[in-house]
Amino acid sequence: MNDMTADQTAALNERHRLRMERKKAIIDERIAQADKQIGIIIVNTGNGKGKSSSAFGMVARALGHGMRVGVVQFIKGAMATGEEQFLRRFPEEVSFHAMGEGYTWETQNRERDIEKALQAWEQARVFLRDPGVGLVVLDELNIALKYRYLDVHTVIGDLLERPPMQHVVITGRGAPPELLAVANTVTEMNVLKHAFAAGIAAQAGTEW
Repeated sequence: MNDMTADQTAALNERHRLRMERKKAIIDERIAQADKQIGIIIVNTGNGKGKSSSAFGMVARALGHGMRVGVVQFIKGAMATGEEQFLRRFPEEVSFHAMGEGYTWETQNRERDIEKALQAWEQARVFLRDPGVGLVVLDELNIALKYRYLDVHTVIGDLLERPPMQHVVITGRGAPPELLAVANTVTEMNVLKHAFAAGIAAQAGTEW
């Protein structure tokens, strides 16, 4: 219950207005100084949920702006995900390639995992050389780099040679420091609480 007097409320509102006025001036100045437009590399990493979900949110955003999108999924592929099934409805706008054979603890075959990762990177290169593709999603690439299925310097070289206005989103735990160094935006997602720890199974629509 608000027990402030009318004068106290008016004073609080005025302080808020002045704070927001000062904040707006600072933000407007920063926006004015951020005058470059280039393709950016975004890395979503960390042990928390939401890395791929964020990337596919960007896919929806890019499609809303009429951009073409290329998706390559490393590791994933043994099971069709909800995002794959949905985005395959838009074959003219999205080229979707799920090129893994399952999580590493399921495949248990390093040589085969390396072979699949190399094939996936060849498809990634197709997108990274095409200026008509505005957004490239490299889902779980960090895992392939973490296990050294791919050479990080080769990957970075291909990323840096892409068309100047092409954006790339890379997901997966354990992003290597070399990749973080060349990324423009890095988000580390941490776990505060997860349903699985309480014995709740992964479910369609929330986990895949």
